[in-house]
Amino acid sequence: MVKNTTLNFNHYLDTVRVGLLQDGSVVNFEAKDRNWMVDEFNKGNVIRGIFKQNDGRWFPKVPFRIEDGYFKWGYTLPKNISKRNIFMSYYHNDDQEKREEFGNLFKDLIIDQSVKLNDIDSENSDDYIHRLINEGFMKDATILAVLLGPKTKCRKHVDWEIAGALNKKVGERYAGLLGIRLPSHPDFGRGTYYNPDSYPIRLAANLDSGYAVLADWTEDRKAMQDLIELAFANRSQSEKIKNAGISRLAENSCK
Repeated sequence: MVKNTTLNFNHYLDTVRVGLLQDGSVVNFEAKDRNWMVDEFNKGNVIRGIFKQNDGRWFPKVPFRIEDGYFKWGYTLPKNISKRNIFMSYYHNDDQEKREEFGNLFKDLIIDQSVKLNDIDSENSDDYIHRLINEGFMKDATILAVLLGPKTKCRKHVDWEIAGALNKKVGERYAGLLGIRLPSHPDFGRGTYYNPDSYPIRLAANLDSGYAVLADWTEDRKAMQDLIELAFANRSQSEKIKNAGISRLAENSCK
């Protein structure tokens, strides 16, 4: 019999999201409180954490166990917290596959505000940013996440999207800025080191100032959620934003 008190190693679980796993999909995610978990466990039902693969299918982990009257599970799980509005910026030609993997892995943790392939066709920076706002893509975005491959640095639309996210006139707020180095990026796996020449100039300036967050690609849902939350928290340091004094790219500088 589990105690109806603490369900985690060091703190209380107020709510959890639960659902029935069937053939790689989850049926009817619902929010439940810790008392529900205790009752279900005491009825003999098995409670497991579930993880996502990069194809979007869910798979089960080992069941929760009881030690000294408390739930323990031995692996990380994302928090049941508010979803952030994420705008994804990336080089569509090279990194569409990783963009789709990101959606498969994390779409239930975020609200996706992104432009899809061919949604907006504009070669003018002012017109492009104006349409991002008016057509609803960036108006409510609280985080701009940039997928970084070797050619992201020279793509004008990526630069324009970063510029728009860091302009308070867009959605009447500044967005947090998160750079995610893909395995194809030359700095992938190099920890906190970064060569500014390998990044979009506007992103590099905000890495230097301490406003932007930078990390390697991960399929760890808890780790990605933590990165998003860190970028969200950095919005309180808007004095570190570097944007207005940087000229927008007029042309793509590589193919």
